This record gives sequence, structure tokens and C-alpha cells, in this order.
Amino acid sequence: MTTPPGAQGNPSNEPGEPRSGRWSDLGRPPLNAASLRRALVRDGGLWSSLDVVPVTGSTNTDLAGRADGLAEGTVLVAEEQDAGRGRLDRQWTAPARSGLFFSVLLKPTGVPVERWGWLPLLAGVATATALSRAAGVDTALKWPNDLLVTVDGQERKTGGILAERAGPDAVVVGIGINVTLREDELPVPGAGSLLLAGATTTDRDTILRAVLRSLGQWYEKWRSVGGDPARSGLQDTYAAGCATLGRVVRAELPGDKSITGEAVAVDGDGRLVLATAEGVQQPVGAGDIVHLRPAGDTGDAGDR
Repeated sequence: MTTPPGAQGNPSNEPGEPRSGRWSDLGRPPLNAASLRRALVRDGGLWSSLDVVPVTGSTNTDLAGRADGLAEGTVLVAEEQDAGRGRLDRQWTAPARSGLFFSVLLKPTGVPVERWGWLPLLAGVATATALSRAAGVDTALKWPNDLLVTVDGQERKTGGILAERAGPDAVVVGIGINVTLREDELPVPGAGSLLLAGATTTDRDTILRAVLRSLGQWYEKWRSVGGDPARSGLQDTYAAGCATLGRVVRAELPGDKSITGEAVAVDGDGRLVLATAEGVQQPVGAGDIVHLRPAGDTGDAGDR
């Protein structure tokens, strides 16, 4: 297994072993890289390689830095990230082996670049679908890139997605999911985990296989129609699972500006459409906003 730039060494040479020791937490066993490769990497399939590293700064950064020399479908998984990032470089941290932290390299040839903005939303649909099926957890989407579960009757963020361009023909999509975090380990009060949401399984191998299979299916469907969100069914499926729609929210913009309105749709470009009190339907793109909050809230404990 090739260790990407930024990954730390593994003194016992065990694939996927975290730096704290392979069995330092018996409730959080390491991923089985060989088994994952047998299940997911096959001729004619999307996933061309899969590596698990014990620790790295950011799997997105690692893949983006080597994108030119890698095949589409490269998957990099880290048992621990010490410089994980969310949107706008917000920090993402979690104990070793408590979640799934991975990135995939996609090269969507045949899809117009202006439709590539749908990739993080596609990843959200694929991940939410997989978590519902594999872990029995009802997972909702907060536009543009958060995964929500219900813990004690409250919506909590259990995952996030970050898509970044990696040269002219590639995109790296990173996904982070809190799997077994306990209440006392949560980085912020608004966070959650599959464990806290009552998942039927917290086996990370099972969950990762389900997410990657779902992601591959949705990606191939979307790419086969030139990235058309309507023809691929992506736009309707995203809207059906988006908890943001139907709520009055405030989109905070750079320069201390904001737009408040009811979220009424996700348009063909993946933008959230807000119906304002002035009767205007205003679309906002993911790249335009700093925060999206419920109207009246001054902060969002789940932002990361």
C-alpha cells in the first residue's frame, strides 16, 4: 500500500493500523483493507483502487495532490485525520477509528463542467441512502453538504461532504461520517453519530461498502445522462431527502450580508431557492454562503 504525502508511518506494518495500536480500543476495530478491496475493486467497476492509511492530515488533500497520476475511482480511507476539513476550511476531528473518513477521485468526462456542482449533492444522496439501508438510520440532508440524523428527538449533524477540483478534469469528493462517537466525545453539542441515532450496525466495513456501492451507482447514472440532474433522478431524490426545504432560513453571505426566506426548491444548478418576504425567489449557491441557519438563530452548534 502506498502511503500518500502527509501520512504518518505505521511502525508495525499492519495495513490500516492506527498509530495508537491495532487493538487499543476493542470496540473500534480497524478496517479490513483487503476485504474491502475484494468487495469493491473489480474490472469494469468504478472503484479502481482502495487504500487504508492509519493517519493523515486530510484524505482530500492527499488525493488532490496526486490526481494527475491516479486513475478515476481511487479511494483513500484514513483511520484518523488530524487536519480534516469541512466546507470553508472548518475543522473536522474525531477519535481514531470512530468514524469513516475517506475521499474518492472522480473524472466525469462527458459531463459539462457547469454540472459538476451536483457532485457533493449526489454524494449526499448516495450516502444518506446507504446509511438508511445498511445501518437502519433515517438520514436527512441539510443543503448543501451535511448529513443529519435524529438523536433524542433532535436533528444532529453526523457527517459532511467536501468536493474540490483537482486540476482541469478531476474532482475529489471527501466524506466524513461519525459512526461510534459517544456523547462525551462529540466535538460540539450539535453533532451526532450513528451510534447515538440507534444504528442497527456500526460495523464500519459494512457501512463503507454500502456507501461506496451507492455512490458508484448514483455516479454512473448521473454521468450516463451527461450530468443532467433531472433525467438522472438526482434532483427529485435530493429534494425528497432535503430537510432544509420548507423551512425559513437565513443564508449568511460574505461582507455581513444575508438573505432570509423559505427554502422552496433546489434548482437545476444545485442552488437553494429562497422565497423572500418581498415575493422574490432568490437562488443561492453553495460557494456563495458562509452559513445557512434557521431564521432567528444567531449560531449553529453543528457547523464544522
